[in-house]
Amino acid sequence: MFKLISIILSGLFVGLAARYLYPGTVPMGLGRTILLGIAGSLVAGLAAGWGSNDGGKVSRAGCIASVLGAMVLIFIGRHL
Repeated sequence: MFKLISIILSGLFVGLAARYLYPGTVPMGLGRTILLGIAGSLVAGLAAGWGSNDGGKVSRAGCIASVLGAMVLIFIGRHL
């Protein structure tokens, strides 16, 4: 249960950061923001290859990659 709550909260923070840093307005609600953050984290993890098993520790590079992954998803969503 704690893992699910942490995934939702990290998705919220990543999604909010991506929406804030993305140029222009990004009209979406709180639920879509959370899903965007979770999906951005997955995109970043897949791009990194999931090569290391660090025991669930938070890294700065992972956080930045998650936000960039979410911004890529915003870009793709707006241009389709």
